[in-house]
Amino acid sequence: MVNLDAFISGLPKAELHVHHVGSASPQAVAELAARHAGSTTVPADLDALEKFFEFRDFAHFIEVYIAVADLVREPEDVRILTFEVARELARQQVRYVELTATPYSHTMRGMAPEAYCEALEEARNAARRDLGIEMAWCFDIPGELGIPAAEGTLETALDQRPDGLIAFGLGGPEIGVPRPQFKPYFDQAIAAGLHSMPHAGETTGPETIWDAIRQLGAERIGHGTSAVQDPELVKYLAEQQIPLEVCPTSNLRTRAVPSLAEHPLKAMVEAGLFVTINSDDPPMFGTTLENEYRVAADLLDLDALGVAELAAAGVRASFAPDALKKQLLTEIEDYTAANV
Repeated sequence: MVNLDAFISGLPKAELHVHHVGSASPQAVAELAARHAGSTTVPADLDALEKFFEFRDFAHFIEVYIAVADLVREPEDVRILTFEVARELARQQVRYVELTATPYSHTMRGMAPEAYCEALEEARNAARRDLGIEMAWCFDIPGELGIPAAEGTLETALDQRPDGLIAFGLGGPEIGVPRPQFKPYFDQAIAAGLHSMPHAGETTGPETIWDAIRQLGAERIGHGTSAVQDPELVKYLAEQQIPLEVCPTSNLRTRAVPSLAEHPLKAMVEAGLFVTINSDDPPMFGTTLENEYRVAADLLDLDALGVAELAAAGVRASFAPDALKKQLLTEIEDYTAANV
């Protein structure tokens, strides 16, 4: 009989919804907090940091996330953080990651956009060379900062256009941050050849997902868990096969769902939606991508073949070049054939 935990650990994977700063390990955050002691609310003690990462609700999570982002102040911080994210993902047999980065969080504090992008690219090249993992970037707007953040994010994306940049996104809180206001910026990003992958329907209802599709040209939806509340939207998503980036533990930890047992993942799959499994901000939520696959396997009652199909779905939903997709799908098939 296949040991499912061991199978998941060795399974080649793609990660499509994971945040740059949100992937900083507790040790890295504590080190940065100690370096910037006196000018941050983030504790440098690991036990205190664990309590700091206990979120009352989504708004509190955003508050904590912004405090951690403020610790990344130098291009070298960006480079080190990015490479360490790649190292941890490679340990989990992730072959390809589309990392959501938020340049405005750093450029608004004085970091030069070109220095920020150069640091990302240095880490990307090193990760490919040293770890065998391919990285790509989604530059996302921190929605709580409004139009200035949209303008700044688009400017960095189009003026710098780092080699790994493939997508334009929108993160941050959904409540009180209407999606339509960002339409002109998504229109320009799409016209420049970037993919659209905004967050929507995590802490708000289906209308936010409709806005992401109709106003922002979404090709993939970050979270999208409230879609099941609208039969018309479920039908549309199933027909169009717009992928949803589902992050179960994240939804639990930010109180977007009351319990894993009440997570809509099973209903989404049963409705024929195109679901992928991802980790969001894993150290902040006390999880890993491996663990998210285990959670999904439990919620969906999957065996090893079902888990392998989830991994393949992540590859198919990615914006990786066709040749790389084919290679990764073959790796998943070969691994499965050898281990099931």
